Amino acid sequence: MSDARICVGAFAGAFGVHGDVRLKSFCAEPEDIATYGPLWTEDGARSFTLSIDRAVKNGFAVQVDGIRTKEDADALKGLRLYADREALPSLPDDEFYHADLIGLSVMDTGGAERGKVSAVHNHGAGDLLEVSGPGLKTPALIPFTLANVPTVDLASGRIVIDPPEGALPE
Repeated sequence: MSDARICVGAFAGAFGVHGDVRLKSFCAEPEDIATYGPLWTEDGARSFTLSIDRAVKNGFAVQVDGIRTKEDADALKGLRLYADREALPSLPDDEFYHADLIGLSVMDTGGAERGKVSAVHNHGAGDLLEVSGPGLKTPALIPFTLANVPTVDLASGRIVIDPPEGALPE
């Protein structure tokens, strides 16, 4: 995936029998997904223009240009959607797109490298950074809070962590 696009949502199959598609939005303001211009597949081979009909359980019912039948809508299920980075809003200094965090080097407050951010998760109680690296049998999960991650330096490609007791082996 190119840095030129950010994952903003995914199709979740048909909604009804007239070609509407259920859409899950990963945006901070979920309905904004429809304002980010054409949305792309991960490989950039297809683009989609959509309009939101209404909110439904776990997302939105949307109309997608070119999708007319339930079968067409079901064929899109699971497809992740990406927006051009320049179409997305600028973020305040203390907010980051998940895609920008993945791959950053992770240092502890003593300057020792602890691994790299391999994923960012959110199970409803806030973001967790998944850190993988040498000395870790399984990835560590670090709460993405100011107390646990005091420094994020995108320019130098690193973050500094002060993890909770027991989150990382000594």
